[in-house]
Amino acid sequence: MSTTHSIALARRVRAQALRMVHGARASHIGSALSIADILAVLYARVLQVRPEDPAWPQRDRFILSKGHACVALYATLAERGFLPVGQLARYGADHSVLMNHVSHHVPGVEFSTGSLGHGLPFGTGKALAARRRGAGWRTFVLLSDGELGEGSNWEAMLFAAHHRLDNLVAIVDANGLQSLGSVEDTLRVEPLASKLQAFGWAVREVDGHDHEALAAALGATPWEPGRPGLLVARTVKGKGVPFMEHSVAWHYKSPDDAQLAQALAALGPEAGDA
Repeated sequence: MSTTHSIALARRVRAQALRMVHGARASHIGSALSIADILAVLYARVLQVRPEDPAWPQRDRFILSKGHACVALYATLAERGFLPVGQLARYGADHSVLMNHVSHHVPGVEFSTGSLGHGLPFGTGKALAARRRGAGWRTFVLLSDGELGEGSNWEAMLFAAHHRLDNLVAIVDANGLQSLGSVEDTLRVEPLASKLQAFGWAVREVDGHDHEALAAALGATPWEPGRPGLLVARTVKGKGVPFMEHSVAWHYKSPDDAQLAQALAALGPEAGDA
């Protein structure tokens, strides 16, 4: 798909995510809006997947480690045909597979996440399994900068570099905010790129809302033979809805009726109707 198509997909994902969080009176909309462009590029232009056959053995594996941002992934999967778009209205409802943290019961989801710091270790294991089986599929893991406070990520980074897993790509959603404040004030991770390079990874940085830059980086891996790749995607929490951008408040708040209407209007008519 083209840049035009992935940008349109990201708008629809943002709109669906807003409706889902509003309908369920749920939270984490700022985190979901932050990653919509990354997911749109991955599922429209990078990942080798088959929506009609989610368990296709040769598929690329994608793991959303920041599982609290699940509405963005659910919306992306629905928009790409893994599940009916109408099912999104069941998000957070009793007995729904669309749980408030990402669930492997949803078609296209590889791994249930929620406790932070688990996605990259799991993805590293997937990449090692592919290598030992001689399989050509790749593993992509999306995690957050706040999540890097979990030591399990750094253990996985050491392990992946040691085993030269260049079929593994991690993407850090670096929006600078976490649940109660800034990453800088909570537990500083910068300078992130130089730290990760010291761990033996090939590292690149991009604007995490630039579809061309994301596609160019993620579509051309491995960047260095024998090194796992890590993309630092500089993003804005709440991206696409001006009154939510750069605000830690929208980590937990749910938009009311008026705020939902205002947010959808900000996305424009291209976002489509529910």
